[in-house]
Amino acid sequence: HTATTKKIFDRYQQVSGINLWNSHYERMQEHLSKQKEVNNNLRREIRQRMGEDLDDLSVDELRGLEQNMENSLKVVRERKYHVISTQTDTCKKKIRNLQDTNASLLRQLEERDEIPHFGLVDNGGDYESALGLANNGSHLFAF
Repeated sequence: HTATTKKIFDRYQQVSGINLWNSHYERMQEHLSKQKEVNNNLRREIRQRMGEDLDDLSVDELRGLEQNMENSLKVVRERKYHVISTQTDTCKKKIRNLQDTNASLLRQLEERDEIPHFGLVDNGGDYESALGLANNGSHLFAF
């Protein structure tokens, strides 16, 4: 015959005359009630920050709410400017990289134009000299 935890607690309740389950249930109910109150307060605060549910607030409470919102706005603006600054710096770096890549490609293109080309070249229509270059300078043609 195995003794479960519940059976041990039930036996303890019988001997001591203390109802463990009721006190545990009451503590849970109290905790639930406190959590509901916290939840309601947070919901009211959110509504007030949205400009609603302000009728019951005193001038001091309204002043405090206004100050909290100004502080929040300051933090949000600072973050926004930081994000914009970071994005701007990133874009500037990308532009510099693209400009460097473009300059490098232009240099490569200019260097290619300075190297003499072999093969068919435009010699004023001198087809024979072009063929001569293609045949390693030989002027013998096979027809």
